[in-house]
Amino acid sequence: MFDFEMLWSNFPYLLKGAVVSLQVTVFSIIFGIILGLFVALGRLSGARIIRFVCAAFVEFIRGTPLLVQIYIVYFALPQLGVQLDPIPAGVLAIGINSGAYNSEIFRGGIQSIDKGQTEAARSQGMTYWQTMRYVILPQALRRIIPPLGNEFVTLIKDSSLVSIMSVHELTFRAKLVAARTYNYFTMYIGTAIIYFIMTFITSKLLGLLERRLRISD
Repeated sequence: MFDFEMLWSNFPYLLKGAVVSLQVTVFSIIFGIILGLFVALGRLSGARIIRFVCAAFVEFIRGTPLLVQIYIVYFALPQLGVQLDPIPAGVLAIGINSGAYNSEIFRGGIQSIDKGQTEAARSQGMTYWQTMRYVILPQALRRIIPPLGNEFVTLIKDSSLVSIMSVHELTFRAKLVAARTYNYFTMYIGTAIIYFIMTFITSKLLGLLERRLRISD
């Protein structure tokens, strides 16, 4: 049965885990956005080898489970001499995974901008990078806010996977309490509610940002 008093007594402990989950999510999305932008530009590059490498990266990451990618970063890389602490390893793995998906979001946003704007900017003497920075990307960013927001919400939930590395985030702490009290129903239902609250608030804030950007147009 659901024991509200037990959940409430452990709430501060779980809340600390939720903070860690959000920290992992924020750093992962920042890394994923930067990586995704560069991969997207690589996929739009005129150099065939760069397009091939970036496309292969995206297909491999999107075609393999995030859990396996975390295993590779945390358990396999040390055998090659690359040792990372749990949280940096989690941020790296989740950030790389997010970067692959973000690259497709960026690529779609960039390609949605009319080519005439690129031609007009280049005709006025702008370089390729100046055109991207001052003309194309500012417009594309407004269009990709919704899918990027969805990716951010997804990462909040995916951050639970770093619990396999004993990172004391929300899921890991819920598991510890459940193992101590044997009340798995209460702890995991309570954990699900906390995740829902975090994703719901995030979705509402992103929706507000999207509406403000739409008004500013």
